[in-house]
Amino acid sequence: MRTLIISDIHANLTALKAVLEAAEPFDRVWCLGDVVGYGPDPNECIEVLRDLTNLACIKGNHDAAILREIDIITFNFEARASLVWLDGVLKPENLKWLRSNPERLVFDDVTIVHGSPRNPVWEYVMDLGTARENMSDFDTRICIVGHTHIPGVYQVEGETQETTKNRRIANGKAFKISGTKAIINPGSVGQPRDHNPRASYLIYDDDGDEWHYHRVAYDFEAVQERIRAAGLPERHANRLKDGW
Repeated sequence: MRTLIISDIHANLTALKAVLEAAEPFDRVWCLGDVVGYGPDPNECIEVLRDLTNLACIKGNHDAAILREIDIITFNFEARASLVWLDGVLKPENLKWLRSNPERLVFDDVTIVHGSPRNPVWEYVMDLGTARENMSDFDTRICIVGHTHIPGVYQVEGETQETTKNRRIANGKAFKISGTKAIINPGSVGQPRDHNPRASYLIYDDDGDEWHYHRVAYDFEAVQERIRAAGLPERHANRLKDGW
């Protein structure tokens, strides 16, 4: 079975459509949250996801904030501005769909969360120390996280979590998890932050137990125009060009 794994769409419909087209064929989709926030197309992105067959989606911190589950004062000024705008445009049925998404899901030997295993919605796994501390907080072999907008793999290469190492992954090349445990991040569909503007995603082929990391270009300039037309912060538009 081929599983498309996406995260941090952030209301970027153009990037989402580019990923769905490039990733075909796939049998199911795991979405790691933050469907909304920053971008200009929140309703459209949710509706595309709702129409997918065999979708599992969890809740991200921006999703939780618009549901009043996280106080928006914890976000920076630009993110708060986006959430205030979002509160006025999100359709009730799409708000209901966001509310229905859990914070954690488990599929066989894979756990999916947005932030980290020990704090599913909010914590960032951005360094070896945090990755090592989180290895004991999931019971499966793999935990897939988003939130950082930066793709990568942290893999336990010995008998204890102290042997965790940061592993590089290359665009278009398959890789396998040989260690006892791993945390994998697919990067961001709608707002990459690794200085690569192309939308990021993973394909997991459980037939060969292979992971495939991919990037796809999309018309970010069209998204920038919609961000500006909506009156959203200029920063949200500017960062799409260079992926920061």
